[in-house]
Amino acid sequence: MPPQDVAETEKPGKPELPKWQRPEKTKHDLPWADIQIIDLSTFDEPGGKEKLAAELRDAIHHTGFFSVVGTGISRREGQRQYDIAQAFFALPHAEKAKPEYKCDFAQGNYFGYREIYEATVRGTAVCNNVELWNHAKFTERYAGEARHPFFEDLKGEIEAFSRHRYDSPSDDHLRSMSYRPRTATDDAAVENTWARAHTDFGTLTLLWSQNVAGLQIKTSSSGSGPDEGGEWRYVPPVDTDKEGEGEGTGVICNVGDALDFWSARRRTASCARRRISSARIALGLFYFVRPGDEAVIEPAAASPLLRRLGLVKSSQEKEKEEKEKVTGSMYVRARVKDYHSHGDYADRTGQVFQVGNLKIVDEAR
Repeated sequence: MPPQDVAETEKPGKPELPKWQRPEKTKHDLPWADIQIIDLSTFDEPGGKEKLAAELRDAIHHTGFFSVVGTGISRREGQRQYDIAQAFFALPHAEKAKPEYKCDFAQGNYFGYREIYEATVRGTAVCNNVELWNHAKFTERYAGEARHPFFEDLKGEIEAFSRHRYDSPSDDHLRSMSYRPRTATDDAAVENTWARAHTDFGTLTLLWSQNVAGLQIKTSSSGSGPDEGGEWRYVPPVDTDKEGEGEGTGVICNVGDALDFWSARRRTASCARRRISSARIALGLFYFVRPGDEAVIEPAAASPLLRRLGLVKSSQEKEKEEKEKVTGSMYVRARVKDYHSHGDYADRTGQVFQVGNLKIVDEAR
């Protein structure tokens, strides 16, 4: 048996959990998006840094999406997080949905449990079929955030897997997500949409590669970020045969709103949606990188490139906009509240969301 397939429960001191079974890859002939695959294991090779920088620049300019392999994260580590998620979502509804565990969307807080079937979709009687848990950082600063007792004995494993800039205050979080199957009739009523089109609210999103085809991105007709003339294409699963890694260890990344704003819209936030047709529960594993709580979201004034292109405003113009400055926490929390604090995930195509001078036009389909 390959090392990455050894059951995590064979290690002493870890709670025994049923193993999640990764579904087979789809055999359907789908319109796949052309996604750049970036191999981080080449970083220290001669010319490796320059090559990776060029690949990343190209990916961000053309689609805002890219896949990463060679991260050093083993199949076993990812498998364990899916095992944890599967066991949590299998708990009785009453054990998950207590008020103290739920995301406080009214305050723009996305830590904790998002309940399944909590809202309708696009004005129909069809309910949202996604539930999730967002883990706030396991530090003293976030000690008061929603925590579920199920995760208490697993806290060390979850923190070790998700640890990223833990000393920097931000809404960064690791997410486990469960998509429940719908009837064909309900799916048809909402055009098979399991998550409406959106840009992500933070800086960068990481999604562990899945075999179930469902994530779609809006491609570009111009070759420079998503636009109205583009089309929806499926994000392909990405694998790696590197030693100690394997199926499901590739990570799919996409640019969020904050990086879009910081780059004066030269790094276009990716527009994505989910359309899944599955007879079984599908699980997702994500890490969301949010801007620092106090970081000001505006074009990077020190960027020589943005200055050359005339995309950074003069100090005089900036002084006029001082009152409109928006921090990372302000933006993310306002976006979460606007998107989730309601009873229906409506069609919002063309509607504008704005905080200060930061503006996003929604595309809900």
